Amino acid sequence: MLQAEFDQFAQEYQQQHAASIRLSGETPDFFAQYKIDDVAARLARSGVKPRRILDFGAGVGNSLGPMRAAFPDSEITLLDPSSQSLDIAHKRFPGQAHFRHFDGETIQYEDASFDLAFAACVFHHIPENLHVGLIKEIERVLASGGSFFLFEHNPLNPLTTHAVRSCAFDENAVLINGRDMRARVAAAGFSRADIVYRIFFPRLFARLRPFERFLATVPLGAQYFVHAIKPAV
Repeated sequence: MLQAEFDQFAQEYQQQHAASIRLSGETPDFFAQYKIDDVAARLARSGVKPRRILDFGAGVGNSLGPMRAAFPDSEITLLDPSSQSLDIAHKRFPGQAHFRHFDGETIQYEDASFDLAFAACVFHHIPENLHVGLIKEIERVLASGGSFFLFEHNPLNPLTTHAVRSCAFDENAVLINGRDMRARVAAAGFSRADIVYRIFFPRLFARLRPFERFLATVPLGAQYFVHAIKPAV
């Protein structure tokens, strides 16, 4: 999770991302929006309204617009190791969040500082031996009963693997299958962790997307998320 690696691509992240996913027919905004829509829908079904949100590995802030729209009254913190990425995010969304640098090891907040933690396609950039430790750190700063949503690329989907191979800032990425990711989340101390697979149809077949809810357990979607809840004390 080297700062220099992410700083290198900060200015061209949007263009690189858009180019890598062109076969899907969608834009980076689509992928950012569906993630927040999924998070908001799940929390709404449980009657949860998070007051304090942590976007872990927030990059240039692609999730912040949808997140602010979904949770207008929440205090949002963007955390990232790339200072240049955070500078871009701050310029895009001045005054809409807190922008905090991350040293790659310790989240500089007290225990139970957040009600919701969110990580969008971050962990495939992080060495595997660091995953459980970092997730434990996320668990530490979550309040009891707080939710953690971890989205990742699915290595079993051929369009996803093609997109990653063709993306410069994913050169060192190692994709993680859903079961392994859920196991790491559980090893970090979370309970009730489950996997939901997403994005089975490219834009050409977007009319079929309403049927995706019946495919949520089929490990072939382009991405997936693990939703975990911190045990109540």
